[in-house]
Amino acid sequence: MQRYLDACVRADLNKKMVILTGPRQVGKTTLSRQLLSEFKDAQYFNYDVPEHRAVLENRTWNKKSTLLVFDEIHKMRQWKPWLKGVFDGRTDGQSLLVTGSARMDTFRQSGESLAGRYYKLRLHPISVREWCEQTGAAPEDALSHLLQRGGFPEPCLADTDEEAARWRAEYFSDLVREDVLEFSRLQEITTMRLFAELLRSRVGSPLSLASMGRDLAISPGTLKKYLDILEALFIVFTVRPWHRNIARATLQAPKVYFYDTGLVKGDDGVRFENFMACSLLKHVEWQQDALGKEAGLHYIRTKDGAEVDFALSHGDTLTDLVECKLSDAKPHRALLRFAGEWPQARASQVLRGLSHAMDVGPLQIREAAGWLMELSA
Repeated sequence: MQRYLDACVRADLNKKMVILTGPRQVGKTTLSRQLLSEFKDAQYFNYDVPEHRAVLENRTWNKKSTLLVFDEIHKMRQWKPWLKGVFDGRTDGQSLLVTGSARMDTFRQSGESLAGRYYKLRLHPISVREWCEQTGAAPEDALSHLLQRGGFPEPCLADTDEEAARWRAEYFSDLVREDVLEFSRLQEITTMRLFAELLRSRVGSPLSLASMGRDLAISPGTLKKYLDILEALFIVFTVRPWHRNIARATLQAPKVYFYDTGLVKGDDGVRFENFMACSLLKHVEWQQDALGKEAGLHYIRTKDGAEVDFALSHGDTLTDLVECKLSDAKPHRALLRFAGEWPQARASQVLRGLSHAMDVGPLQIREAAGWLMELSA
């Protein structure tokens, strides 16, 4: 299956090294292997494979290769200066593609900077727009399928719902058991698993680490570290409240969502909100990575409890206000209020089911499938 980043990766490889990150099993290796056939003498190396590791450490790959793909290279000690040396010493016409499932800029690495040598791209799960473009499905059918299966390629393309469910159970277990060891200690895995399990039922609500810490008998500081690890492994992502002062926004409670909507525990409304969050994050990070825009994803909540699910920004200006509903077409009171406070922002009430689009004052009330098709990726 072709992915939405294919053309961008090809174009960027002609200019700089490309660092491609994203959740495990989101399709990075498949994308990389598909590119191999397009380059002369291309080679793929995974640091987790002992034979490949020896080649990487000794730099004994084919010097005439026009494409080198390095997977999970962040697990190498001092990988940044090593990669800088490889890039600076590569032969003419040789392209480098580096992939990894953990956020490569979060690892506490010292040494040389890679500044100016790479383009960063983040691969996301399949969205409504991508599924429609690749399969020819109608937007409504695409949305139903993705809400059922999630956007990761293997369960999305599975023959049956049972196969998808088996994949997901193993995926979540392996993520917590194996990948956490890259960041943490063996004895923390049980606690980390319990924390991740609790997060599955707290999607879409402002997260109180102090409250969860009391429930788990763990300090909020430790839970903050665990949350950082889950983010670094692309298991969850956080959406923080909108505020022009970044420091103030950081101090306020984030909302947590899962990259895999299938992991969410909750009713249809919660799962729909999580899918919307994933779609908006993909839209925003495409704008950041491929277009160089200063885009952001937030939510809005005031001290008196008024809240809108999502807000999109460009620089210090709000561009969109988005409220998610399953079927309630009654204009959302907080969305109306904030649309008046930020008249430059498009205010959209997005419904899972809606017979026809409506405009009520400044509000655009739209059906989700069609609205999602308009996003960038």
